[in-house]
Amino acid sequence: MAERDNADHRHRLHGTCNASRRRLLLASAGAGMMLWLTVRPAAAAAPEMEAAIRAFTGGAKINSGKVRLDVATLVDNGNAVPVAVSVDSPMTAAEHVAAIAIFNERNPQPDVARFTLGPRAGKAAVSTRMRLATSQKLMAVARLSDGSYWSQTVDVVVTLAACIEGEG
Repeated sequence: MAERDNADHRHRLHGTCNASRRRLLLASAGAGMMLWLTVRPAAAAAPEMEAAIRAFTGGAKINSGKVRLDVATLVDNGNAVPVAVSVDSPMTAAEHVAAIAIFNERNPQPDVARFTLGPRAGKAAVSTRMRLATSQKLMAVARLSDGSYWSQTVDVVVTLAACIEGEG
């Protein structure tokens, strides 16, 4: 009888160790994936996205900075992803944000949204929701009243992609 109780105790202990080991392995795999996504080299944007950006900027040089693209870098569901863009600008008649555009790399349409602003907007901030077909790069570009363009790019990982047009 004592021998059977001892075996049951070892079995329960071994089962607990296996469950803990599985949780540790899953956590390690998740951490490894996040590390890979953080340190992987940035790929060039898709040609469609580059063409849409060129159409918006007229081929002008795009500077990095002033723009803050606020979107989660890990999205559970790509059907309605909140996206906000703000630009560091005093929003005066002499110096303001004239337009903000959001582009994506792998959706059927690379040109997500364009917003027209002016000094009466009060602040240079816009927000929307968008569908993400899969993990991809997003870019927000702002055109300032002096004709300069500023941007920020964010890589977004989507675990459950939204529907893609034309696929069934």
